[in-house]
Amino acid sequence: MSQSIEPQPSQSAASAPRPPRRDVLDLFSGGRLAVIPRKAARREQLLTHLAQTLFAADREYSEPEVNDALRTVHEDCSALRRYLVESGRLARTRDGRTYRRAATTR
Repeated sequence: MSQSIEPQPSQSAASAPRPPRRDVLDLFSGGRLAVIPRKAARREQLLTHLAQTLFAADREYSEPEVNDALRTVHEDCSALRRYLVESGRLARTRDGRTYRRAATTR
């Protein structure tokens, strides 16, 4: 008679270690953003990073200044600017002339 030995899990699913959180810097290569993430959660992580690193909280920026700052990391500055405004990380005046980093960038 052969005995069937069932493998025993070494750890329960609840106690299994979580995979390490992916760092936003993994999206960059040579200081440039390789791709704008499609997944919303990953894009939100990127937008927080960009708002905090490219824009001072206590100053206003013109649209050309915002574009120039965003071009330092990616050519599609208009998409990044739009994402930043829509997510609330950059506030834009009604006339669209000036931008300011939001008080909290999550």
